[in-house]
Amino acid sequence: MKTDSVTRLNEDLQAEIEELKLQLQEAHETIEAIRTGQVDALVVEGTNGHQLYTLRSADQAFRVFIEKMTEGAVTLNSKGSILYCNSQFASLVKMPLSNVISLPFHQFIAPENVDDYQALFERCWTQDCKGEVLLTAGDHFTPVQLSLTKLALEEGVSLSIILTDLTAQKKVQQQLSSNNKQLAEINHALELSNHDLQQFASVASHDLQEPLRKIQLFSNLLNDRGGAQLTPESKKYLEKIIYSAGRMKALIIDVLNYSKLSANDNPFECIDLNVLIKELLDDFDLFIAEKKAVINVGELPCLYVNRGQIRQMFQNLLSNSLKFAGKEKTSIIDITAKLVRDKSFDSEEDPEGAFCLLTISDNGIGFDEKYAAKIFSLFERLHSKETYEGTGIGLAITKKIVEKHNGLIAAHSKEGEGARFLILLPAHSNHPGGPAVA
Repeated sequence: MKTDSVTRLNEDLQAEIEELKLQLQEAHETIEAIRTGQVDALVVEGTNGHQLYTLRSADQAFRVFIEKMTEGAVTLNSKGSILYCNSQFASLVKMPLSNVISLPFHQFIAPENVDDYQALFERCWTQDCKGEVLLTAGDHFTPVQLSLTKLALEEGVSLSIILTDLTAQKKVQQQLSSNNKQLAEINHALELSNHDLQQFASVASHDLQEPLRKIQLFSNLLNDRGGAQLTPESKKYLEKIIYSAGRMKALIIDVLNYSKLSANDNPFECIDLNVLIKELLDDFDLFIAEKKAVINVGELPCLYVNRGQIRQMFQNLLSNSLKFAGKEKTSIIDITAKLVRDKSFDSEEDPEGAFCLLTISDNGIGFDEKYAAKIFSLFERLHSKETYEGTGIGLAITKKIVEKHNGLIAAHSKEGEGARFLILLPAHSNHPGGPAVA
């Protein structure tokens, strides 16, 4: 009998516990519904019957927005105590949301930033303001931006603060700063390296040319004065020495010219390309006659360029077209120009365009277009030196000249169908030392 009473008592207690759990769950759901804006009023049963309580403190959509936003949101009274905060702020300070309410906001600010926060707090009552501080959560610090705005509510004036987590932004800024520092160090090292390389190329070229001149001089004397006494085999060897010395001299001169392009002391001036091309054609007259070439030159503009470098560019491209002319047909070379709007080979033509597109095309032997980028590399050759003379530096020099003028260069071709070189240069002065265009 006693055992039955204990059993019933346990059952009653268990039922009571379950009922309390249900009430607690209901209360929790009600509070959550109020926070997230699912309800705007409550009906509460009291001693005087049912009473309706409306939630006038916030609009439903506004409450939902504040609770779901990724930024922290806090409302303070005039003394700086927290009247309201959303879940994101509680997460930032690593405290239960219920424990945050009524605490002074400044206790979550790092000591070194408290004065800055106080200055913002005093100023924001007359104007909206922003500032960056460190938010503390124990030993953890979070950089945030505070956006402070005064609010006039039914209960009185209060202060709204939106907190934006700047952690990711700060990491990006630090990485960017580190990358910029590394880039500056690399650029400085590269400038020193280029200067040393330029000095070396200049000295080496000068020192190499002196013994080379003697090799050429004595080889030519031997060929002129004693050539008749040499055996055919010795004569052949001597001709190879003279030929190789000539190639070596051309190579040294090209390397020296390439190294000089690293200097920034080249003057830019307004150059009439029509006059410059005419001078070049006069220089090439024997070569043109030998190849029986026809060169058509369209109307060319005046550009602010370095005269010597642009002359070298045209000289290299014309020489290239003449050198690789077809042997069984008349060599035709066309030089044209037009102004375009943008820095793109596909840009629309525009008489007032900011860029000039120069085109040099020929009907020579051409090349496989898969080598179009390779031909501009230093010492690259698509043909053996026995078939076509050259050092493999000419087009590399041309590319560097174009880049020194803040331009672009590209080549298009098909084997047996000629080649077309496109050069895009600024139509007006954009060089630090260049004069302005009238």
